[in-house]
Amino acid sequence: MACFSDLLGWRVRAGRELAFTGRQEELEVFGAALRGGERTVLFVHGPGGVGKSALLRMFERAATTAGRAVTSVDGRLTPPSPEAFEEKAEPVLHDARAVLLVDAFDRIQGLEGWLWERFLPRVPTGTLTVIAGRFPPDLLWQADPGWEGALEVLTLRGLAPRDADALLDFSGVPDELRAPVLAFAAGHPLALRLEAAAVRNGTSRQDVVAALLERVVGPVPSEAHLRALQVCAHAYATTEDLLRAVLPDDAGALFRWLRRLPFVESGGPGLFLHDLVREVLDGDFRWRDPQGHADMHDRLHAYLADKVRTSAEPEVLGAVGALFHLHRLDAVTTAVHEAQEEAEIREDVLRAGDTGLLPRMAEGTESAALAAFWARRRPESFRIYRLAATGEPVGGCAWLRLPHLDEEELAADPVVGAAWAHARATAPLRPGEQLAVGRVWLPASAYAAQVLELVKRRLIGNCLRTERLAWSYIANADPCPALVEQFRHLGMPDVADEQAAGNLFAHDWRAAPASVWLDYLNRAPDGDLAAPAKLAVLSRAEFAEEVRKALRQLSRPDALAASPLTRTRLVTERDGQDPATELHDVLREAIEELRDDPRSVKFHRTLAATFLSGTPTQQLAAEKLGLPFTTYRRHLTAGVERVCAALWHRELYGGVR
Repeated sequence: MACFSDLLGWRVRAGRELAFTGRQEELEVFGAALRGGERTVLFVHGPGGVGKSALLRMFERAATTAGRAVTSVDGRLTPPSPEAFEEKAEPVLHDARAVLLVDAFDRIQGLEGWLWERFLPRVPTGTLTVIAGRFPPDLLWQADPGWEGALEVLTLRGLAPRDADALLDFSGVPDELRAPVLAFAAGHPLALRLEAAAVRNGTSRQDVVAALLERVVGPVPSEAHLRALQVCAHAYATTEDLLRAVLPDDAGALFRWLRRLPFVESGGPGLFLHDLVREVLDGDFRWRDPQGHADMHDRLHAYLADKVRTSAEPEVLGAVGALFHLHRLDAVTTAVHEAQEEAEIREDVLRAGDTGLLPRMAEGTESAALAAFWARRRPESFRIYRLAATGEPVGGCAWLRLPHLDEEELAADPVVGAAWAHARATAPLRPGEQLAVGRVWLPASAYAAQVLELVKRRLIGNCLRTERLAWSYIANADPCPALVEQFRHLGMPDVADEQAAGNLFAHDWRAAPASVWLDYLNRAPDGDLAAPAKLAVLSRAEFAEEVRKALRQLSRPDALAASPLTRTRLVTERDGQDPATELHDVLREAIEELRDDPRSVKFHRTLAATFLSGTPTQQLAAEKLGLPFTTYRRHLTAGVERVCAALWHRELYGGVR
């Protein structure tokens, strides 16, 4: 009869043990319990393929080496009944030094209440039990005062980078091929092993993805559940409200199902998928169904863009980050969403005790005096970035909204002077519009890059949220090629002149308003916003003249198609596809709206007879209305002026049909 070391099983087991790496913390906890520590039940949980079974094999080896008898129960091979479980685990009921290892407990999860209330209280005091499954133990079990001190819950996550590299080293993956493997696997042991095998055997990435989906995610109850998973994989964080924007039916039930999955974690912003599961699911959906993925992306983009515009001030950073997360594959835009979500740095307002704060942050530069000037003049415009642990300031910015020229401000700040000079020379402000300048103060520190990303989120959010914004300018005193490229990419090129040191990034929000900017962000190749379609920016006099001309040409679609009004906010914010038709409808609606005001009914009748009924001449229109020609002309002029005023208001402030 062959000894155990001659069997193939011994070779397989030895290979698995040699490949095992990491998990020092869990091994130490088990070792302490094995030596008679207070903890007598360890509950290990984590997603499929994260290494629970491998860890239990190491526990078994340690227990055997310590002379403890080990009894194993595999949930994959055990019927989910108390009788079947007790039959396999029966030896531990009679041995105070026994070790019970339960693997794949998620397969027999229905036994949890019986196990904790009926079975485990019957084992001898010295018995050590380890349960491993995909789901954490019931919260009622964890909160039970009788189990306090006896139960310890261990969450198994991906391997640390050093341990993941050691696993690839054992698997024979060459150093030059490891970077993409490590990036894809995110420390997940099964993904690392599958990728290593793919490198050795030439297997495609899609085969690896299919294997991971089958093992880590497994079957889902329905197509709706799969769609919910795909939404969760594409979005940064998933709330029930966000899920409803894409899947309006049963969003609540789908959200409750998602939050119970072993590879989903709950946090302040919502539900998060583990990194590997996120990339596997999203990548597979994009590869398998490009159009379905694009449709889902568009719905999420529309929802998150609206969140940026409507969120409360403290939520703006997260809203902008969530929007840009949808574009995380874009190498330039990705920097906007990579600021850490952890509370290492927090955004704050300028407080009473911060009088000398900004000058100190800008010490040694011309902007030190400017920081003090603006802090005194507009303290509400500032945001300060502090270390959460200590409150130490590590950066600041200001969003200076400037509806009109101020000589004192122009004299004090050359950047503001340069912004006004550029706006006046390029496309001056119209009545009711404003110009805004974003100033940044960022002292050199280990946190500079992280603070800069948070500042960019704040300033981009302000650009999308500020009412009646004509021009935005973002000033940065430290010229940086990467920063220039990022803002150029976002449709905000550098327009600095000799008066403004550093960079001054500009955007005309009338020529490319927020709706156009967001749509171009979503649809342009590689998300490049450097040259979005420009809208016409007309002065009030130019606008009124074009309205008068368009009214005279209302029956000529070709003439309307050439009108600059087709490239104004008046038309582009509507849902139609043909600008000439949209302009015709806008003008007709403006005439019809005069009928709703008793004081304007006579003007409506005059405009309708002149422009809507096909009357060839004004004389015939006057005769048709039974008016003297001078009275008709007076009504016509007043009516046209009212239409011009109403449409100008809509051009400046927006409006709906």
